This record gives sequence, structure tokens and C-alpha cells, in this order.
Amino acid sequence: MRRIQSKLNTASQDYRDYRDHNLNLVRDFRERQERARSDRPQRDIDRLRNQNKMLPRERLDLLLDPGTPFLEFSSLGANMAYDGAAPSANCITGIGVVSGREVVIVAHDSSNKGGAWFPLTVKKMVRALDIALENRLNVIHLCDSAGGFLPMQSEVFGDKYMSGRIFRNQVQLSKMGCKQLALVFGHCTAGGAYVPGLCEYSVIVNGTGAVFLGGPPLVKAATGEDVTVDELGGAAMHTSVSGTCDYYAASEREAVAIGREIVQQWELPPKYPLQRDTPEDPYYDPYELYGVIPNDIKKQFDMREVIARLVDGSRFSEYQPDYGETLVCGMANIWGYKVGIIGNNGVLFNDSTLKAAHFMTLCNQNNIPLVFLQNITGYMVGKEYEQKGITKDGAKMLMVQGSVDVPKFTIMTNGSFGAGNYGMCGRAWDARTLFSWPNSQIAVMGSDQAANTLTTIKVNQLKRQGEQPTPEQLEHIRQEVLEDYTNTTSAYATSSEIWDDGIIDPVDTRNALAMSISVSLNAPFAGTNYGVLRL
Repeated sequence: MRRIQSKLNTASQDYRDYRDHNLNLVRDFRERQERARSDRPQRDIDRLRNQNKMLPRERLDLLLDPGTPFLEFSSLGANMAYDGAAPSANCITGIGVVSGREVVIVAHDSSNKGGAWFPLTVKKMVRALDIALENRLNVIHLCDSAGGFLPMQSEVFGDKYMSGRIFRNQVQLSKMGCKQLALVFGHCTAGGAYVPGLCEYSVIVNGTGAVFLGGPPLVKAATGEDVTVDELGGAAMHTSVSGTCDYYAASEREAVAIGREIVQQWELPPKYPLQRDTPEDPYYDPYELYGVIPNDIKKQFDMREVIARLVDGSRFSEYQPDYGETLVCGMANIWGYKVGIIGNNGVLFNDSTLKAAHFMTLCNQNNIPLVFLQNITGYMVGKEYEQKGITKDGAKMLMVQGSVDVPKFTIMTNGSFGAGNYGMCGRAWDARTLFSWPNSQIAVMGSDQAANTLTTIKVNQLKRQGEQPTPEQLEHIRQEVLEDYTNTTSAYATSSEIWDDGIIDPVDTRNALAMSISVSLNAPFAGTNYGVLRL
């Protein structure tokens, strides 16, 4: 494959301005991420220490194979919810390597409110198990939770994608042959008792671990029976009397050691034989990405400059380079893995839409995973394009994109607006992983368009009431809309609601994609069941 010829001028003022802007964004992201991961009231830390418990990330470090990466999901989940009461949505999820096996890890964070499940905690845990299902990955649960956050129980319990979905997904994983291990460090109460109950393997720590449908206070209230935690659901009882748990551990360190030993016995399933070459670093420095992405979301940039800093050797076999030029398509390697890349270079016109659809069918026919690099304002609107069939052509792109059998991965590099979000494999379209850069925004339309549209609507409402708004009133309305868009469309807002799998530093994109591709190969590709039609 030919190397991309970068046109980026690293000596230009634009490059320096963009770089400084994006470095500031990344610095802010890193600070927010560190606070979400580590800032806890000292009383909570002291409480865990007094119980001889480790902090959740200490358990994680002990569990993972030394020197191996951990692909964390939604580190800033709930960062704009609950007045900051649930940092990282009160749990840690991600993909790591344990005893040489790729696994999904779901760890309750008892360093905050006893690890209680908020609505977004449940959403984050369900998403992690969805990833396990899609990629046929084994799962390790690090259990230490107070259960559902009762003041918000109506948003945690009852509906299809609430807490019951966690246990449903566990059942489906077992049905698929994916193994699950529970390390019970703390209490698993009520519905939470079914997490270890539905696992093939479980280890429980003496003195702190407990599994029961109702704790001692509930048992007393319901039956009048006086019973201790250990009698009701402790390690000795469950490993020698009920058989609910398999292994007794005298300490958390012993529990982790037993868990690693269990995982070591799991079979290593064969991976899908995806085309792979010897990995090669990009020819162009990935740190130059900071100078590629503009400091204003309305400014355009060439997606080839991004691709050149993500793929092996900066080599890219571009498909139809002279047709549908507002979309870039082509083949490349990421850490040796063959991928098809689709990136936006402007609005989607009829030709670029059809180019995308045809390229995706080629990748599907060749069993090549797809990587979507989103920077999209949407599909082109207007009389001329409707007469050319932009809705029909857009539907073709959606039909193909939603029907391909190969794994899909999405990176929000900048803007993601309107139906372009759908065509480029947004959240609703089953990307195996979807990550956002700190500068990215997601909305039905851009802020300026929204401000103009809503201002016009408001003006018409006032006129119908016999009022003629002044220029000052119009500007006030417009600024209100823009402020609301700033608060609700940023990467922090969307990541807070777990509309992505986390914000990442742009220079980490290559590694995040490589890990995502690697784990996707644990699931077989279904294979195409339709021929390729030139659109």
C-alpha cells in the first residue's frame, strides 16, 4: 500500500493554534478522569482500610497480568449527573488480560456510597456485558456493592434495560459458552446476589464477602429471625453448607490469586483468522493529531491527515479517490490488523453516500472489519438533492451499514450531527466499541442551525401573540439556545450518559482500536449472504 503524502504544515500558525487548543482539552480531560477515578472522601477510604479491603483499582491492578493494557470503558460516566454523587458511574468496566485470556471486567466501586447502583451504573454494567456478548468474551465480576440506590429505585428496577438486564445478559453469556467468575469482596444483596449466583465460578472472602437475597435487618423485619451476616451469607456458610460459592478465601489477595488460577484453566478459543501483517508504527507522529484537529468545530480538515497518524506505516489503499470526494474510504492496517476505513471529508452527497455503501459491501465480502471516523454535518438537504434521491441513497447506506456481518468500530473525531450520525455507525448502529475525542460534539443539528431554527420558531410564536420582539430579545433567545447546546452536546455530556464507550486522548486511538479489533476476533464472522451490487 502507498504511504499517504501528508500536507500538514507543522510550522504554520494554524498548526500551533490547533495543537495548543487540543492539548488544553486533553489536559482538562486527564484532570477530570483522574478526579473521577481517585477523588473519594477520606472517610470512605478509611472505612475500606478498616475492613481490610483494597480500593477497587488496587484489586484491578492485582488481577490483571503485569504489563498488559486495560481498555477502560466510560471512565467519565455520570460525570454530569447526580450532582457528582456517582463518579465513573460508581463502577469500573473494561477489557483486560488475566492469565493470558482477554476478559471483560465489571468492578463495583465501594469507595463511593458503598458501590450503590445508580441508573447510569446499571447502564454502564449492561453495556459492558453487551460488549462481552457481541465479542464472546469471558467475564470477571468484582463484587462489592450496596445494591440499587433506593432513592432512585424507579429508574433502576423494572424496565427492559434496567438492572434485570444485567442478569439476563449473564444467562445469555453462559448459554453461549462464555465463562464468568465472581470474586465476592463485599456484600451481594437482593438482586445483586444473582451476580455470583449466575456465574460458573465464585470466590468469596471471609469476613467481608456475603451473598444473600435479604440482609439481617430485612430478615428480622420479614420473619422475626435474628441472624448474623456470616450465618446468613458468609464465606464459611456458602462454601461448606449452601454450595452457593465455590472457593473460600481468607483475604482479598488470596481471592484474586484463586481467581487467576481459575481463569488459567479456561480454554483458549481459536480466534477468527483476520488478515494480519507485521505491525508497523505510523510514519507520521500520532502526536501531530493535536495540530490536525481545528480549534473550531465548524472548520474543516482532511481526514487523510488523521488516518496517516493512526495506521501502520501511514499506508492507505484509497478506494475511488476521485469519486464522492466528501467521503474517504480505503484499506489499511492497525497494529497489523486489516481494516476498512470510512472517514468524513464534508457533508454526505449522493455520490459519497453510494460510495460508502459499495465500499462496505466489499469489506463485508472480504471479511474486513470497518472503522468509522466521524466528522459529519449530515446528509445534504435541499430541493436539488431531494430530487436526486438523497433520502433514497442515504437509506441505501443505512441498509448496508446495518446489515454487514463484520465488526464495526467508531471514533467521534469532531462533529456528529443529524442522520450522518446514523450512516457513520453512531451509537444505535452496533459498533463493537465507540470512543469520543475531547473536542467532539453530538446533536440533531449544529448549534448555529439549532439557534437559528429555534429563534425563528420563538419569533413566530411571539408574533402570533401580537408581540414584535426587539433585536435584544432575539439575541437573548439565540444565546440561550447556544448555551444549552454547549451544555448538552459536548463529549462530557454525551459520555456522562454513556452514549459512547468513553472519551480518549486522540493519541491513544490506535491502541484502543487495536484492542477492540483483537477481542472482536473471539466471535466468528457470520459471512455475507448477499452479492455485491454496484450502486
